[in-house]
Parts: sequence; structure tokens; C-alpha cells
Amino acid sequence: MSLVTTALLIGAGIGLTATALAAIVRIVRGPTILDRMVASDVLLTTLMLAVGTDMVVRGHTDSIALMTVIAATATFATIVVARFVKRRAEQPLPEEPTEGAGHV
Repeated sequence: MSLVTTALLIGAGIGLTATALAAIVRIVRGPTILDRMVASDVLLTTLMLAVGTDMVVRGHTDSIALMTVIAATATFATIVVARFVKRRAEQPLPEEPTEGAGHV
């Protein structure tokens, strides 16, 4: 491997690692379920990029099925969370008692 190829691989590894760590931090810290969902999509995309990088470096296509499963999982999870958030947003909020009402 040439020096340029090695440098590019190290740079890709550092970039993918930093992206994965930032996504994990956002998944843990939130604060909302949508923040966590976007971060999990970023993490799954980063995993797909890492698998793709491995395929390029080693010159094979054996991991295409794995990449397809990761992409399908990310898509399915995003749809499920979007529906959950939509249903929760459509539910009416419980009414708060007005001041003086119900007090004896």
C-alpha cells in the first residue's frame, strides 16, 4: 500500500470514529426522541460507510447484503419513530384545571 492510500485510510478511520462517537453522544443525551432517531440514523449510516470502506480496501463485494440489511433497518426504524411521534402529537393534551375551579 502506498503512503497516500495509508494516509487516506487513517483519515477515513478517524472521521468515521469521530462521527460514530458524536452520534452516540447525541443518542445518550437526547433531549428528544427525534434527536435520538436522527443520531441513530447517522450511526447506522456511519456503519454502512465503514463496511463500504472495508469493501473498497479489500476489493470484495461480500458485505453488500449486510449494507442492505443496515439500510433497511434504518429506514424501518425511522418510519416507526415518525409514526409514533405523529400519533403522540395528534393526541389532545389533558386539560389543566382553571384557577378556582374545583376548590372548596
